[in-house]
Amino acid sequence: MSSDRSLTDHHMAASHPSEYVVGSDESQGKQYSHQAAANEAHIARRQALDELDNAKFGWFHVKACMVAGVGFFTDSYDIFAINLCSLIMGYVYYADAEGSAKNTTPTNIDTWIKGSTQLGCIVGQLLFGYLSDRLGRKRIYGVELMIIIVCTIGGAFAGSTARGLSVYWILFIWRLVLGIGIGGDYPVSAIITSEFATTKRRGAMVAAVFAMQGFGIVAAAIVAIVVLACFKSAINSDQLALDYVWRIIMGLGAVPGLVALYFRMTIPETPRYTLDVEKDAHRAARDVKAAVGNKEVDESAAPLYQVSRQPPKSTKPTWTEFYHHFKHWRHLKVLLGTSISWFALDVAFYGINLNSSVILNAIGFVGSGSPYNKLMKNAAGNIILNLLGTIPGYWVTVFTIDRLGRRTIQFIGFTFLLILFCILGFGYHKILDKSVAGFIVLFTLAQFFQNFGPNATTFIIPAEAFPTRFRSTCHGISAASGKVGAVVSSLGFFHLKDKGGPNAFIPHLIEIFALFMLLGLVATWWVPETRGKSLEELNDEEDQQYE
Repeated sequence: MSSDRSLTDHHMAASHPSEYVVGSDESQGKQYSHQAAANEAHIARRQALDELDNAKFGWFHVKACMVAGVGFFTDSYDIFAINLCSLIMGYVYYADAEGSAKNTTPTNIDTWIKGSTQLGCIVGQLLFGYLSDRLGRKRIYGVELMIIIVCTIGGAFAGSTARGLSVYWILFIWRLVLGIGIGGDYPVSAIITSEFATTKRRGAMVAAVFAMQGFGIVAAAIVAIVVLACFKSAINSDQLALDYVWRIIMGLGAVPGLVALYFRMTIPETPRYTLDVEKDAHRAARDVKAAVGNKEVDESAAPLYQVSRQPPKSTKPTWTEFYHHFKHWRHLKVLLGTSISWFALDVAFYGINLNSSVILNAIGFVGSGSPYNKLMKNAAGNIILNLLGTIPGYWVTVFTIDRLGRRTIQFIGFTFLLILFCILGFGYHKILDKSVAGFIVLFTLAQFFQNFGPNATTFIIPAEAFPTRFRSTCHGISAASGKVGAVVSSLGFFHLKDKGGPNAFIPHLIEIFALFMLLGLVATWWVPETRGKSLEELNDEEDQQYE
């Protein structure tokens, strides 16, 4: 059958040679045209990425950091403000309780109100991480901020229903959904900043965005002091006036988000996503031009701007593609390294704050007397705690990360934390008995090396160490692993601290935290050093071809 067909074809070719030659030329011409277009797009891609990586640091980079940073300022404000608000709410809703329960939010309620945000964060990090890869960074950037704004305002107006739900339950629901927005901000802001950054300053840019958390924490305490001062006479005459105070403190958390929302909605898509997922080299060229501020490029001469305007062939990432990529150990170990190290860090990061009451008492900031005095001293004490170790740690990271390297700083941080937690855990009572000042110094050093260390690097490395098609998803998985650690600490270990008596188990918890620091140290061996390399070098994407 096949031989008869070939004979027929041969006969027709002999009878009509011109038609066969023309058909062959057309096929070869189309193939050549397709290959030329692919080569043209490939050249344009390389030029676009080179312009991004080697661009002069300018206003666009500053704006990108500010727009993303305001989101993290808002996130940390909202997360920290609930600590103060829950304290204030005890004076409003448990003013008539008796004994030790008077003016105090019950431990179980307090734990779940604070933990609800962490639970929501896990959902938000996984959901928005995936959507950012699937739909694009720009398309969802701002959606998470809208959720934060709406839920912050909603929480500020929370009240009891006629039947069934108390103000705490309503607040729990608002805070749970708020956590989804806050969680979504982690992967999207990190990836956008990383993909727009220059290679030389990428670490500092992403670290600066994350460092805004420190200012958000301090801002919440400052706002609390200002609002309390405004209501001083009303509180002293009737402590129920504090009902206004906690609502105002919480509601003001929406203000920075409202300021940043417009800029988030108008930020362009990252050229890397446009190039490698949407396959639209021409639009990426325009976005690169906007990003690097190059207004004088001759578009008629530069291959980047001559690229074909044919409709792009978008290739969205799939879970099958994700599986085939990470079934190889050399890729999987990186995801495990970023996830486990973040998990280990957050167990201790959220757990070590169990000691803050000891520090506040030692420096004389556990108030006595009226509700006003107690709350003012608590807020002021928390400002001091964060200025001692937290904020300096963040900014030392910003200024050194592109010199020392991410992996190096993470090793340094976990190593010092392991040593400090062993000292604090095994020598807890001896240190407190002999020198409270010594305990404060060790506690401050622990805060410093958390932030000049894994608290910053676990956020930065996942924004660099994965391919463009999965970068946001992997950052979301890593961040969610960290928040699982936070939930384990805040909802699990918190209940152990009073085992055997008030705060009796804290020394053993710190010893447990030391083990988690050892786990983080081991996981860091699987994490690559990303300093001084382009995102494409790190992920073998330099020669990615267009089809």
